[in-house]
Amino acid sequence: MECMEASDDLETLLHTALFRCVTPEQASNLLPHMHRLMVNKGDVIFSEGDTDHRMYLIEAGRVKLMRTSNDDRIQLLSIQTRGELLGEIPVFDPEGGPRTATAVAMVNGTTVLWVEHDDLFRWLEDNPSVAVDMLQVLANRMRANNERIADLVFSDVPGRLAKTLLDLAARFGRPVEAGLEVPHDLTQEEMAQLVGSSRETVNKALTDFTNRGWIAREGRTIIIYQPGALIRRSKR
Repeated sequence: MECMEASDDLETLLHTALFRCVTPEQASNLLPHMHRLMVNKGDVIFSEGDTDHRMYLIEAGRVKLMRTSNDDRIQLLSIQTRGELLGEIPVFDPEGGPRTATAVAMVNGTTVLWVEHDDLFRWLEDNPSVAVDMLQVLANRMRANNERIADLVFSDVPGRLAKTLLDLAARFGRPVEAGLEVPHDLTQEEMAQLVGSSRETVNKALTDFTNRGWIAREGRTIIIYQPGALIRRSKR
């Protein structure tokens, strides 16, 4: 674990969603209070129930957020990537409640930056306009969560799967000759959790998409041949 310093760190900070509208001078005032942590695949960044009040930013790599039920079932909530926030709920919760999810690195060399609550809020007091940008980022997160809840209520499993594949493609996909390659790095169980269904039902929908020629599966990578077909299926 190390403190941030130098121009490269400032450049990294300015390219995250939260600090995109911050001036270099404003960002440089926060740098002495930020720390960097590099972790490998499977390493836990923070755990559900922790009582620290740090806010994290992903500098590189990919992180999955998970919750565990009372009977030890695991639910994959979301996948976060470069430039996105982690662990903001305890930071802005006036009650200072515990963490509501566990954050686990999905790839080796995942790097996160973190800042303590008190240091962050002192900086926000000196730069109140940044708080507006932060609210916009948090509002976008809330909007995405609301859409996910609505999908669970109103969409069938194939529709939710199509939307999930399109979201993964938009965030992690890369063009190849055959179509759009999406390395999701998820197990079958995790994919089902992300869609909000059973593994058997999601596999059945994946097989149907494959038989229709919309996608192909290669291990933990999906090739999307017909994104338009997925878009239409996600809107049914």
